[in-house]
Amino acid sequence: VAELPAVHSGEAAAIMTGAAAPVSADAIVMVEYTRPSGQKRVQILRPVRSGENIVPQGAEARTGDVLLAKRQRMGSAAIAVAASVGKSELRAYRQPRVAILATGDELVAVDRKPGPHQIRNSNSWSLASQVEAAGGEPAVLPAAPDEADRLAELIGEGLKSDLLLLAGGVSMGSYDLVKPALRKFDAEFFFTGALIQPGRPIVFGRAAGKYFFGLPGNPVSTLVTFELFVRPVMEALGGAEPEPLHYLRATLKSDITTKTGLARFLPARLSGELENTEVELVRWQGSGDVVATAAANCYIVIPPDRDHIARGELVSVLPAR
Repeated sequence: VAELPAVHSGEAAAIMTGAAAPVSADAIVMVEYTRPSGQKRVQILRPVRSGENIVPQGAEARTGDVLLAKRQRMGSAAIAVAASVGKSELRAYRQPRVAILATGDELVAVDRKPGPHQIRNSNSWSLASQVEAAGGEPAVLPAAPDEADRLAELIGEGLKSDLLLLAGGVSMGSYDLVKPALRKFDAEFFFTGALIQPGRPIVFGRAAGKYFFGLPGNPVSTLVTFELFVRPVMEALGGAEPEPLHYLRATLKSDITTKTGLARFLPARLSGELENTEVELVRWQGSGDVVATAAANCYIVIPPDRDHIARGELVSVLPAR
């Protein structure tokens, strides 16, 4: 590597943007504020103060500083920090392995044509996508029929992973067999149900030393409950420090009327930017309408004590990931 040039009083040297400053140089002038003046002369077109555009050694960090905290998420900026200080290998937590088990006789594989009373199994694959986005390793199990022994067998397989997600079979129907099947594994239920819509029938617990979630079978309920409940547990299993959910505020474009009693997370679309950001509900047919939800980019959060929110009010918004 060539040695840095030295400059003295009244002298200048051309360097590339971001290069080390020449020896004894005490300021850098952007080329836009200079003009050639003869073969070896340059004219400076604006006043320059000492230290301008120079970042001294030790400005970002000093010897002994902690650059990356333990359990910090390794995003792109953190990876850049590690690379810049020569750390080619880091000790990291293993990605949690998450088993996904959709339940119900009505489910058929995505490459099969459903019969009159059947639907394709979309939940397994939407959950697999969410698990990957949250930093986990999805393990999609075969869909479980409404048959107690086979369901228990597949639950046992799922409990070999770090976390088990069951989609469907947790409400109050006659064929909702998940909770009885879990009890065969001496399941401990931490909660059964949440005062939200969609997603009210969610359950969470532990069986055979592993955590599990029972998520509602409606596709939008599955999407919402994953973000509210599953993602934080996955982050903890992956060694990350817990983080609260991050909400935005936006101006409501049209009135909303609903019922009180539940916190509601309704598919919506953000538009505009900066202080002009607005949000409005997408037209949807309830928690089974995954097509409308795919057109949304957020959820409007309606507090349980509000039955009407007027156009122009600021509302809380949970971004969709």
